[in-house]
Formats: sequence, structure tokens, C-alpha cells
Amino acid sequence: MAIQKKDTRVLVIDVGGTNIKILASGVESRIKIPSDKDMSAQRMVDKVIAATTEAGWEYDVVSLGVPCVVVNEQVKKDPINLGVGWIDFDFAKAFACPVKLINDAAMQAYGCYKGGTMLFLGFGTGLGTTLIADGTIIPLEGGHLPYEKTKRSLEDYVGKEGRKYLGDEKWLKHSLRIIEALRHAFCATDLVIGGGNAEDIKPFPKGAREVDNSSAFAGGFRLWESE
Repeated sequence: MAIQKKDTRVLVIDVGGTNIKILASGVESRIKIPSDKDMSAQRMVDKVIAATTEAGWEYDVVSLGVPCVVVNEQVKKDPINLGVGWIDFDFAKAFACPVKLINDAAMQAYGCYKGGTMLFLGFGTGLGTTLIADGTIIPLEGGHLPYEKTKRSLEDYVGKEGRKYLGDEKWLKHSLRIIEALRHAFCATDLVIGGGNAEDIKPFPKGAREVDNSSAFAGGFRLWESE
């Protein structure tokens, strides 16, 4: 196992449907960049480079979490809540340095993993899902599973748009139901709930842990701890 040099400067980018959050080694305060449905891969890169240059941040490598399907460190499907141009985009070339590309929920899950079989559910713009079993990260697309007898997905009910349409009371009812269904489906011994709407899930599921967005940065830094 090759251990990454301790002085390697890492830039962590957490791409979301509402905001892009970035943090670098040795920096205390993150930078937040608004995102939207017109946010292409190239536009994201341009905005991040502009923001880090203005802030005077320097980095040697990048950890990039994106809200879409990632296979062998390549995007295989454009994000539902962002723009196009993500599929097979060469991020290493765009940033001019090595890049570790991972699903955003997987990056956040990795940052709070403590062992065993952990299921991470991220309630934000959509529904991020990741399973980690004995240290192996298994990104899931659970948010796109069909829900009940409708043609809608789990994410359609508990994501940002679903909450706006259903209202807080019905959103919470469906959120709690979906949490328990996924917990039992994946036989998770450790359930972790994150995302911007996690704090509104009450009563909080028994035995679950709540994490904030800092775990995404922890996961991004952790990706470069060893190879």
C-alpha cells in the first residue's frame, strides 16, 4: 500500500444541486458556489478555479464528489439536478492535476465510516445513498428506485422538489418510512443520515447517527490518505 505524502495539498469539491462546496488542506473556511440546472462540468471547473485563485489556495490533487453515477472514476450519466457535459469529462486535464472522482454521497459516507456495514442516506436536493461494507464503498442509486405504486421515485418524494410539493408534514412521513425500508433492505448495522434536510427529520430514527456536510470534506481528504 502506497501512503500519500503528508504534505500533499488536497482540494475537496462537493458538488450539489444547490451549491458547490470547496475546501483545501490547511484552510479553515470553505467556499460556497451556487449551482443550478445549467451547471455543466466545464462551468463547474471554471468557477472552482476562479474561486480558489481569488482565495489564493494552492493544491496538488483534487477529490471531487458529484451527484451522479460514477464508474471507474468516470461519470456515466449526467446529474439530474445539474447541466450536461459531465459524462466521461476529463477532470484531471481540466484541473491540471490528479483527480479522484467519486459519487458525492459516497464521499460523505466515507468521511463518517467507523466500520461494519454502514448505510448513508443524504437528504438534500435529492436522496443520496451509499453502502460501505467492511471498508468497501458501494455507491447506490437508491433515490431513483420506484416508490409505492406510482411512477415516481423515492427522491421525488423526499428530495427538495418533493418537499416543496408535499409540504413538511407529508415529506417527513415519507422520509421516515423510506429510511426504515432502506435500513432493513440493506441490513445496515450503522445508519447515518446527512444532507441539508437531515436536521428536520424528527423524531430522529432510533440508533441512527446524524452528520453534517463536514463529513464530505473528511471523506475527500481521506481518499488521498492511502492508495
